[in-house]
Amino acid sequence: MTTTVESIGTLVLDDVALTFRRQRELVERALEQVSDADFFRAIDADSNSIAVLVKHIGGNLLSRWTDFLTTDGEKATRDRDSEFVVATDTERDAIMRIWTAGWTALFDTLSTLSPAELVATVVIRGESMSAVAAMHRALAHVAQHVGQIVLLAKHYRSTEWKTLSIPRGRSADWLAAPTSPIR
Repeated sequence: MTTTVESIGTLVLDDVALTFRRQRELVERALEQVSDADFFRAIDADSNSIAVLVKHIGGNLLSRWTDFLTTDGEKATRDRDSEFVVATDTERDAIMRIWTAGWTALFDTLSTLSPAELVATVVIRGESMSAVAAMHRALAHVAQHVGQIVLLAKHYRSTEWKTLSIPRGRSADWLAAPTSPIR
């Protein structure tokens, strides 16, 4: 099989999109298990609630992926500090709209990128990098917050938590039938 730069670029774009989809799915499956009270709850005064993390991810994705190749990823219109504040009268749906807008910007942009654009120069907070480096930076950032959200959701649900992966003690079951998801 002959491998071309374009086919490698296509593989990179497809894998980045798949990995982002999986990260989004993890959070959304965790959020399904969390009450509104726990969604807005912080474990202490210096910690972020799930709502704050969801709002921040949405705002970050919207800023980074809007005009990805042509403008600084830190948009002048973004109020990053406000992403870490959730007013007491805020509804969960309002936060989820920010989440959705960010993911829409990301997936819309990824669907239009070509393999050749992976080497384009992208700027984030005045720092130049390749588009592929900016993608990996974004993936790492999102994954960090996804882990925080899942940990908080699992903590709040305690013994009622439905695992997002292979449950403890069930690895042998999965190995016996790896095509059927065990949850």
